[in-house]
Amino acid sequence: MCTFVEMICMNIRFFAAFTAIFVVSIPFLFAQHFSFGADLSYVNEMEDCGVSYKESGVEKDVYHIFSDNGCNLVRLRLWHTPSWYDTLNAGNRYADFNDVRKSIKRAKARNMQVLLDFHLSDFWADPNRQICPQAWLGVVNNLPILKDSLYRYISQTLTRLDSEGLLPEMVQIGNETNRGIMLSPAVDAAGWSLDWNRNSQLFNAAIQAVRDVETSSGKAVKVALHLAGPADAGWLLQGFWSHGVVDFDVIGLSYYWAWHMPTSISDAANVVAQLRQQYPGKEVMIFETGYIWTNQSNDNAANIITQVHPDYAPASPDNQRRWLVDMTQAVINQGASGVVYWEPAWVSSTCWTPWGHGSHQEHATFFDFQRNMLPTGGMKWMQHPYENLVSATTPNDNLNLEVTVNNSHHTLDVRINQAPGSHDLSIQLMNMAGNVLATEKISVSSDGLTRIEIPLPDLVPGIYYAVLLEGNKVLGMRGFALTQK
Repeated sequence: MCTFVEMICMNIRFFAAFTAIFVVSIPFLFAQHFSFGADLSYVNEMEDCGVSYKESGVEKDVYHIFSDNGCNLVRLRLWHTPSWYDTLNAGNRYADFNDVRKSIKRAKARNMQVLLDFHLSDFWADPNRQICPQAWLGVVNNLPILKDSLYRYISQTLTRLDSEGLLPEMVQIGNETNRGIMLSPAVDAAGWSLDWNRNSQLFNAAIQAVRDVETSSGKAVKVALHLAGPADAGWLLQGFWSHGVVDFDVIGLSYYWAWHMPTSISDAANVVAQLRQQYPGKEVMIFETGYIWTNQSNDNAANIITQVHPDYAPASPDNQRRWLVDMTQAVINQGASGVVYWEPAWVSSTCWTPWGHGSHQEHATFFDFQRNMLPTGGMKWMQHPYENLVSATTPNDNLNLEVTVNNSHHTLDVRINQAPGSHDLSIQLMNMAGNVLATEKISVSSDGLTRIEIPLPDLVPGIYYAVLLEGNKVLGMRGFALTQK
């Protein structure tokens, strides 16, 4: 006999713990949901430049290719106002709000979750470049106004997406933020700087915007910090934590052998373990990684990755897959909850980047130079039978579980469609900490449509969850916001 604890991962930013109310005669189970992700930010641009993708020689929507091969998370970058695109190629803008909106629709249509990457810049942001959007340069040195601008931008962006059913499941505040975010051009050009007082206030303003959207929408969004290089993650996280940036859910790391050598796979996995130990309750994921399958080039744009690990040489589709599988297994063993590959669909095209004609990554994608999926390449990394990983299945969304707080705030109205004809169904009310606040047994009507009212205990305003259970099995979950009575 033991306490049954099941980690729930659908539409919530925490893993809710089922406490001793479930005392059952089955072994203890830790169900770990693992995200196999792909950054597909370039896809719309590639398709507008004439690219079509193929699997086994047959043209196929690239989002279908990824979802059919095990991808369950799509990462998308968002620039504030990328006006530099106006003079490039056909003048179309990408990675702005409208482009991201289109991509999120495509991802959600294939039942893939979304990680939205707020670059908080008009151009690439990384450890060497963190320039404030042009729209805010006039207030870049006025911290109170800059904080307010940042808060409103994130709040309005997420609210607009939510209004169309496109709220991402996770957002990251900045991209590879080793030196902070939203610097003035002068500070950025002056070399390394890290103003923790400014940095922490900006991050907390952005995080508060996400939390307020959670409350207003009744939907949960995980907040992530993103750092480049496992070797730098420890002291950077300590800086965030000691300066009051603590309300986040995920620590995201960039790890490329080419740029972070001599950090080995085992070194990176050990960093994952250390972060998990030092920051209990926080997930750790690899937000960016990449490995080349050839040393050849297919266009005139210089390729950005040139190095391979000696144990995974020469560059080949098989070694690309092997490196990804071994790295993923190593971080799984140390408690990571996901790995995201950076731009596996950025193939050669007729279009230009600011630095060249074509792609700077075509030799590290999951496609050959004819844009056909490499049959033994990195795409198959997501379908490998990993050890120490119990995949948590998503609760059945076909149930059409709806919850509404009635006007008096005394009861929760629950509607369940297509519920199973079980005699062991119940609804549990849970708070954000995973505590069970109320349980109501339910019975299913003959037509499979069930409506019930659940009395609400005296609750403070906040986000809560209604969990539909069949015995101990989670069938569905919906969040709702409780405001002041």
